[in-house]
Amino acid sequence: MSSDILSVADRLWRGEVSTATLHPLDHIGGFVEITDGVGFAPSFANVSAFDTGDGLVLVDTGSLPLASVVHDDVRSWSASRLNTAIYSHGHIDHVFGMPVWEEEARAQGWPAPEVIAHHALPARFDRYIFTAGYNTIINRRQFGFKDLHWPTRYRYPDRTYHDTLDLSVGGVDFALRHEKGETDDHTITWQADARVLCCGDLFIWASPNAGNPQKVQRYPREWAEALRRMLLLEAEFLLPGHGLPVVGADRVRQALTDTADLLDSLVDQTLSIMNAGGRLDDAIHSVRPPAELEERPYLRPVYDEPEFVVHTVWRQYGGWWDGNPATLKPASERALARELAALAGGSGMLADRALELLALAEGSPEADGAEEALRLAGHLAENAWLADPADDAVQRARQKVFTARAARATSTMARGVFTWTANESVPEGGVGTAPHAH
Repeated sequence: MSSDILSVADRLWRGEVSTATLHPLDHIGGFVEITDGVGFAPSFANVSAFDTGDGLVLVDTGSLPLASVVHDDVRSWSASRLNTAIYSHGHIDHVFGMPVWEEEARAQGWPAPEVIAHHALPARFDRYIFTAGYNTIINRRQFGFKDLHWPTRYRYPDRTYHDTLDLSVGGVDFALRHEKGETDDHTITWQADARVLCCGDLFIWASPNAGNPQKVQRYPREWAEALRRMLLLEAEFLLPGHGLPVVGADRVRQALTDTADLLDSLVDQTLSIMNAGGRLDDAIHSVRPPAELEERPYLRPVYDEPEFVVHTVWRQYGGWWDGNPATLKPASERALARELAALAGGSGMLADRALELLALAEGSPEADGAEEALRLAGHLAENAWLADPADDAVQRARQKVFTARAARATSTMARGVFTWTANESVPEGGVGTAPHAH
């Protein structure tokens, strides 16, 4: 399995295997020793391990469903006690492995492991507790996990730091540094002797998760700056929070540089439109990532998408209003939909036109106008449903349109939203769900 992990990583880098099929958020399993005393468990999310003279240091601990699996994978490599766990950030797939390790420490009579994180991380856990209902909904939608229940109990860190922290465990030195990017509480961990850099989710073998439409603010410019600071370390091994290791100084340099260049380009283009007085709509439909970067095997939009990053930049620098005066104090979506349906001759007319546009897109899926036709079909199908959610034909049209949109989507996020919508339109039993009042 060890050699297989690195072999697959090499094939992914060369583009011989696609991240569309071997998704960076997949649990691969197994364990590989990257270099002497440094191991890696590819999971959802990954766990990096350092064996020191006084026990293990882990960077991240994995997700709750896979905590025992990851623990056993690490134990196939080392029997040392867990001394310290470092949270790269507070997303729940990275921080829920601790109970397994702590139970083992109690059973063995070992000292309890210490958890270290950035000082902003506890506030994230606090927020997760008072938004548990919302996070349950949006993560069910994003990932399609019908039985997901957002946790309300967390293993808070024992020690936090602000900017940097030098840590020494069993004769092995670690340099921790705070960065902002996907989150405001990110920690990168640098082990200089082994030239190993654990970067958390600042690199994940995909277009950066800087635009997630259902989550809080991301920081794409600061993310790019963090990647450029990471370049100065001249790492030979890059161990990401998702995806497989990047091995070799040249590859690490290219991965970090390309990701930073992609983010900087999206930020620069969006700010240019904002500074010229454009609207968010102008930015959404004109900002494009550099083609040569979008084609990199490790920057494909399989999780997030560059288009979504435009929204993040706008929100960070320009606020929530999109520049359209009608949306500043809008009518309710349902009222607008009913008015449009009345003008069109009924909700069925909107639904029928949506299906015509869908047929046009499916008839010439590679044509320049196919994507635009699908986008328009989505608007019309949604307005038809908002106007008359109990109409069977409208429900079926909405389901067909968003099923097609999900099939065409490249990213987990878009596919999740569109699939959720299709299922909501005509669920089991054939009765559509009425929209919430606004």
